[in-house]
Amino acid sequence: MPRPYRAVDELPAAPGGEEAAHREAVLPDDDLQVFLKALASSTRQKLFAHFADGEELTVGEVAERAGLGPSTTSEHLAVLRRGGLLQSTRSGKLVRYRADKEGIAELLGQLHSYLRSPSGVRDTP
Repeated sequence: MPRPYRAVDELPAAPGGEEAAHREAVLPDDDLQVFLKALASSTRQKLFAHFADGEELTVGEVAERAGLGPSTTSEHLAVLRRGGLLQSTRSGKLVRYRADKEGIAELLGQLHSYLRSPSGVRDTP
């Protein structure tokens, strides 16, 4: 299950004994970063579109539809799975992939929270 994003609270004291400015920067959690990286590729976006209607597909079926080699397709599907976009089930030698709607909803919620949070670095008294 994806974890919520984390905040970095304070930076170390400035040299020379001066009081350091306390800063807070909100950073996306690792799971959200992997999700965003999975979506960053136009090839993976196109592959993911094959699962939009709820279909379960094997690597070979996706490769054929996408016009890619099975090895390349398998690598991209693995990135989409690690990113929380796909689930997989093994049946003998076949691995079937399907959209992970619950995982996607969770990660989109995290992205929404991250985008609505104070961004960047800000000084506090």
